[in-house]
Amino acid sequence: MAVEQSLELAVPARVEYIAVVRLVVSSLATARRALADERIDDLKLAVSEACTNAIEANRAAGSPAPVVVSCWEAPERFEVCVADSGGGFDPDVLPEHPPVTDPDRLNFERGLGIPLIRSLVDDVRFESGPGGTSVWMTLFGGPDYGDETSEIVRVVIAEQE
Repeated sequence: MAVEQSLELAVPARVEYIAVVRLVVSSLATARRALADERIDDLKLAVSEACTNAIEANRAAGSPAPVVVSCWEAPERFEVCVADSGGGFDPDVLPEHPPVTDPDRLNFERGLGIPLIRSLVDDVRFESGPGGTSVWMTLFGGPDYGDETSEIVRVVIAEQE
């Protein structure tokens, strides 16, 4: 079962580009997959959270590298990878947050992005090391057979100096 890349988007590590990434990824998923609108909304929010984390990681590492977003497709799934060039982290040692019904949860203003991503997509995996982190998010669902293209679209958005 072949998995094909259909999009690669590199954007500057700045928050104003998150909306662009969200729009591009959701438009591709809507056009090429048979997913309910609610699933597309979940994907948009998960991608936004992953991009925010990637931007923060690049800034913390002092990296001028862009955030790279790639979309991959297989007959049964749609995958999005958000990659940064930060210092990496171990997602297994993140602190536990109280349940959403616990009033102490209101004391947590940060650190909710990864638990949120985990709850919004069907599968998520993290590949992290000293050269950066890649967050792979998967939604399961078949293709929209109205689009038979298999061409890869590569877009690089660079800041003007």
